[in-house]
Amino acid sequence: MLSVKRMTPFYTSKEDFRLRLVFAYQYFSILKGQEVFQFVPIEGKEIVINMKSLQVENLGEVFVFQRGSRFIRLPLYQLLLISDLHHHLSSVLEGIFHLAPELSEPQAREIEQLIGEMELENRLRMIDYALENNNKLLFTELTEGLRTPNVQTE
Repeated sequence: MLSVKRMTPFYTSKEDFRLRLVFAYQYFSILKGQEVFQFVPIEGKEIVINMKSLQVENLGEVFVFQRGSRFIRLPLYQLLLISDLHHHLSSVLEGIFHLAPELSEPQAREIEQLIGEMELENRLRMIDYALENNNKLLFTELTEGLRTPNVQTE
């Protein structure tokens, strides 16, 4: 099995709903066993992705990798089958389009509330720790944030 060691597009372009990832020397390498083979743009040099379906369109493109005088010629469909190229493609896509999931307003509020609850629970555990170890300074620091300000009425 092959694994992708490095896969950084030299150039990217978006045309309509297609994304072209173009590779050059030293931007793409694979591991076969313990040996690193570097990409050489002799034949194919780009991966075209349909952004609507997230499918690779040019599966017949042949990529060539070299180590010394030895060459490995792999059609893109075969490279996708026998390596972890899918993982690297998804990482590249996330980096290019910042495909972090968007949170709805209720989800964001719920996450914020959960984080607040966890922070409070952690603070209470730290207060218990300060009490167990007679650490008055830590106890004072931790409880100051919990005190509610006195409301003065005139």
